[in-house]
Amino acid sequence: MRILFQGDSITDVGRSRETNDMIGLGYPLLVKAALGKEEPAKYEFFNRGISGNRIVDLYARIKADIINLKPDVMSILIGVNDVWHEFSEAGPNGVEAEKYFKIYSMLIEEVKAALPNIKIMILEPFALQGTGNEKYWDVFFDEVKKRAKKAEELAEKYQLTFIPLQEKLEQAATTAPASYWLVDGVHPSAMGHELIKQEWLQYFKTIR
Repeated sequence: MRILFQGDSITDVGRSRETNDMIGLGYPLLVKAALGKEEPAKYEFFNRGISGNRIVDLYARIKADIINLKPDVMSILIGVNDVWHEFSEAGPNGVEAEKYFKIYSMLIEEVKAALPNIKIMILEPFALQGTGNEKYWDVFFDEVKKRAKKAEELAEKYQLTFIPLQEKLEQAATTAPASYWLVDGVHPSAMGHELIKQEWLQYFKTIR
């Protein structure tokens, strides 16, 4: 079974561009370790997350980084940069919620047309208040929640598996500071990646 992780820096986490063996230091690695130990040699793992990506960037590489790889299972975590880039010092370059939904829908439809047997898991975009977003937190979080809602609607529309993460992170932040889980309010720590991995595996076991 071939498993593909797609997304932005939260998925990328330093993965190699030269070899599939080095899939970064985040939740994809933790998933690989858990599944690889549980069922040796059953799975192939690919990480094609790219730091800074928005949904439009992911769509632009749909053929090279999704369809050509022919995954049996793909998980996608994308959306926070569609908000964050709106606050860029170089000028606003985010993707509005409705356009996010439209492009995400196009991506799903094209992937399913090319790979009709693929199983897709949609991870909920998330954020906690931190050093990376505290200057504009209220607006930032409101917009992230809009992308999260659109991601959930997308999963419902195409009958895909949706993995909620925001509430889990908020619950975790009652046990330790937000920065313990998301170092800057967006990027997970090791513990944050472990939380994502646990949720990922829980939902994966319902579709494999």
